[in-house]
Amino acid sequence: MKILHISTHDINGGAARAAYRLHTGLQDIGLQSQMLVQEKYSNDKTVIAPKIRLFQGIAKAKLTVESLPLKLYRQKKNTPFFTQWLPDRVIPKVAQINPDIINLHWISGGFMQIETFAKLKRPLVWTLHDMWGFTGGCHVTGECDRYKVSCGACPQLSSGNEWDLSRWVWQRKVKAWKNLNLTLVSPSSWLAQCARSSSLFQNLQIEVIPHGLDTQKYRPINQHFAREALNLPQDKKLILFGAIEATSDRNKGFHLLQPALQELSKSGWKDDLEVVIFGASQPENPPDLGFQTHYLGHLHDAISLATVYSAADVMLVPSLQESFGQTASESFACGTPVVAFNATGLKDIVDHQQNGYLAKPYEVEDFAKGITWVLENEQRLQKLSFYARDKAEQEFTLELQARRYSALFQEILMIAKKSSLSN
Repeated sequence: MKILHISTHDINGGAARAAYRLHTGLQDIGLQSQMLVQEKYSNDKTVIAPKIRLFQGIAKAKLTVESLPLKLYRQKKNTPFFTQWLPDRVIPKVAQINPDIINLHWISGGFMQIETFAKLKRPLVWTLHDMWGFTGGCHVTGECDRYKVSCGACPQLSSGNEWDLSRWVWQRKVKAWKNLNLTLVSPSSWLAQCARSSSLFQNLQIEVIPHGLDTQKYRPINQHFAREALNLPQDKKLILFGAIEATSDRNKGFHLLQPALQELSKSGWKDDLEVVIFGASQPENPPDLGFQTHYLGHLHDAISLATVYSAADVMLVPSLQESFGQTASESFACGTPVVAFNATGLKDIVDHQQNGYLAKPYEVEDFAKGITWVLENEQRLQKLSFYARDKAEQEFTLELQARRYSALFQEILMIAKKSSLSN
């Protein structure tokens, strides 16, 4: 069985890293897996990308051209929105590789045109990393549920027009994906339910398979050594927050984290806690979080991330919407409990008061209460830590994820073979 993963990037970004982890997990159980990407950041020979710098430059130029239709919406919100209207060079590459089955991942950024899906002529599995697949262009819908019908009058475009750009993209998807041999995989039950309720995917097979990670790389490290390596204090409780664009991406919830920490600061923890942030450098005018704050900048490798997770006493994930929440599963693998809101994909990771705390959705006071609950009792904290690591080992290993995908691929190929024989 030859498997090909198609992703805009290999290891740059959360969705890309999830795709690459699956790719390596499948190889580890003896399957032939390759990746086709627009931009390659690893040195992995099984990841295929344009070798000529000209093509890489064209890819970056395409991103600029791809966004041109958005210029019509001057009041558009600062959120990702892709129309995928430009032609691509994917089909010749796929023909060269000649896979048995294709696993699509995050393919936005102008990499793959909506109309290309049907031209792949292979059974398709699409791992959903966000909501773009079933919307008119946005990746995170917020409170909008117009994807359940036909999009249009898109709030992210600040549009009141039913026949706007989001409706055009939605209609292209309806037409192009009408008779696809397509199976969807969601990393969380929440995202799967969103896909099932959408007008585009409501009749498709949708499986739930959590993202996996290497629990030998993401594992508990002695906290004293971890703090020493990062030059962090030994005599404080450390609370951790981190994500790509941690402080600037509104969806990651920094605007909720700040008042929660200020609330915590007033409740007697002022001298006992310090904050650690990764995924952002210290700004010129740092916001007041109520505590001494350490900015670690961007961390990219597993060793650095495992070290910072292990240095912390609790990980905070105040995201508004997460398809899964890999920072939470990574933190668990390192034995660090998580405080998050009881919403979206994070509900599949955090078990309330067993390995972390699920606060009432978007209530700052309860989020602060959750941090206190995790930290105030040392014996409880040790139990939470144990059960966090245990859940990662039981549910989020690469091998478990790879075997689930392998079984799904084999099932799909068997059905395709029977169908071709009957025809």
